[in-house]
Amino acid sequence: MTPEQLLTFAYVADAGNISRAGELLHLSQPAVSGQLKALQEWFGEPLYRRRGHGVVLTSAGERLAEQARQLRQAYGQARAVRDDWRNVASGTLRLGASTTPASYLLPALVAEFRHRHPAVTLHLSDGNTAQIVQRLPLLDMAFIEGEVPANLPADTEAHAWRQDEVVAVVRADHPLGQGRSATLAQLASCSLVMREPGSGVRRLVEQAFAHAQLAPEVALELAGVEGVKQAVRAGLGVGFVSAMSMRHEDGSLRALRIGGDPASQGLTRTLSILLPHAGAPARAAALFLQLCQSAADVAAA
Repeated sequence: MTPEQLLTFAYVADAGNISRAGELLHLSQPAVSGQLKALQEWFGEPLYRRRGHGVVLTSAGERLAEQARQLRQAYGQARAVRDDWRNVASGTLRLGASTTPASYLLPALVAEFRHRHPAVTLHLSDGNTAQIVQRLPLLDMAFIEGEVPANLPADTEAHAWRQDEVVAVVRADHPLGQGRSATLAQLASCSLVMREPGSGVRRLVEQAFAHAQLAPEVALELAGVEGVKQAVRAGLGVGFVSAMSMRHEDGSLRALRIGGDPASQGLTRTLSILLPHAGAPARAAALFLQLCQSAADVAAA
């Protein structure tokens, strides 16, 4: 057994897929498979079994994966000490973000960070909130919408970051399009275009309807903000999106504050930053967190 074999096993255990682990480690699939084979021969018991396109750990594999993750954390702590000593940010920063921060907040921050720290390679993957939380062990930082899940890994820190408003969106010629706001009862009487299950926007809207004891008809489910807006343009119903996504519209759609009073707070939620390896964050992750928090302070001022 070697430390490299254990580190590789930690990534395979979290990714559930040999090819995906290889991408994260910058190793070929045969190289990863070779390390796993050698580790399994040393252990003397099957550590995993193939299932579909991925792998599932055996009971022995689950026990060994706990030790492998501890080794990876210790390795991360040693790397953080080295980077602090050198006072240089380098390496790779893996970011994951749900739709709203990925599309409307992070591009400018990533560009600024690249300008300040060109030696750092950034990888940004997007998805809905549930998908990003599921990928958390493979990320250095994550950005999610709405409530922070209670079942996060023990070494994860959550930082409230920005406030966002969810608005209803209708076609300009829709009967509700002449106003600036709409009540939940008015919206419940329309056919609704909803994001897919797992979306932070969808969860917030469903909670609001349930609290008001309303059960509206969902005419269509779509993945992604732009898909929802295109469906609304096509006349398929009323959609729900972040107010940020409506900043540069061409006038064919109208955003309505939810609640009936244009001066009200509307339907708001918190965007949060998750730091999954808070006990040993990479220096690049700590610097990117500082940049994000500074940008939020400027926006709130």
